[in-house]
Amino acid sequence: MSERSSRAQRGEAERRSDGPARTLPAAEPIGTHAISVFVNNKPGVLVRVALVFARRGFNIESLVVSPGVEGRFSRMTITCSGRKEDLDQVVKQVAKLVDVVHAIDHTADQTYSVEIALIKLECPLDERTPILQIAEHYKARVVDFGKEALILQAHGSSEKLDALTELLRPFSLVELVRSGKLLMARGERVT
Repeated sequence: MSERSSRAQRGEAERRSDGPARTLPAAEPIGTHAISVFVNNKPGVLVRVALVFARRGFNIESLVVSPGVEGRFSRMTITCSGRKEDLDQVVKQVAKLVDVVHAIDHTADQTYSVEIALIKLECPLDERTPILQIAEHYKARVVDFGKEALILQAHGSSEKLDALTELLRPFSLVELVRSGKLLMARGERVT
């Protein structure tokens, strides 16, 4: 028998024994992060920011871009999942880009965040009562009525909109459009 196969058999015997089990260090949990990026309002900036996330293997879950107070700047709010230490590296790399004024991970900050959803449901007039009751509970507004469909508009936290969507799924959900998370730092802290 070769030395390699005898080592393999000893290792297998050790794994089968009732000896103390080795514990591996716990990996840092993967969480959802909200990142604010303040940039010059120029063509190509969005692509360069998105490429930093793509190169590091992050999927952007939502992305909202809007003009800043001054028209020459724009604000990006990016939501993605990952380990904090990995995302810290991405935020630092984004902040180094030429047209980026600053980039901040607001996950641990006190922020106000909101998201908007438009939900289209197929439902004849005689089946609308339960849908309207759910909509009222979640403070959603009916923004369009048709003979066979209606559109609801809801706003609130991502968790609230997730819960509303799940309750409406059994009622022939036709379309769902969500804005992505908008956020602003509370108090005097800059977003």
